[in-house]
Amino acid sequence: MTRTASLLFMLALAMAPAWAQHSHVHGQARLDVAIDGPLLALAFEAPLDSLVGFEHRPRSPAQRQAAEAAIARLRDTAALWQPDAAAQCSATETTLDIDALQPSATPAAAVAAEHAEASGRYVFHCAAPAQLKAVTQNLFDAFPRLQRLDVQVAGPGGQVKQTLRRPAKAVRLVR
Repeated sequence: MTRTASLLFMLALAMAPAWAQHSHVHGQARLDVAIDGPLLALAFEAPLDSLVGFEHRPRSPAQRQAAEAAIARLRDTAALWQPDAAAQCSATETTLDIDALQPSATPAAAVAAEHAEASGRYVFHCAAPAQLKAVTQNLFDAFPRLQRLDVQVAGPGGQVKQTLRRPAKAVRLVR
């Protein structure tokens, strides 16, 4: 298992119990952050309604356009996430899971998407990880329907939870 895969696995294990009781709430999203040496991993999850205003396979040209725009925004790692510049971080991996918005979604996926969510995983390698104190998130700018971001951070200094409400941008990290 690579170090990146190991970090993502640790992130999933560490964060799962904390979010187990979290419900699907429109206007809200979750962000899990893990720091392991030079690696910074972010795992984001939100109801599709919070991102595009619907939770099913796009049915109209306007919905297809909204879905394409949301996918493009979620793929633009540099626009969504900015670790402290002094930490010299560069994105190494971006993974999205938004099957319900894909034009090729199977009928089963479309039916299962009644309360569909989007998720993304973003991994950065930081040349000066000791300088990593915060990550600026631009989700509120990218997705106007999003009002609240529940954050859990796990790092060398322990774990911390925080809630960001529009227009807050800084995710404080535990060092």
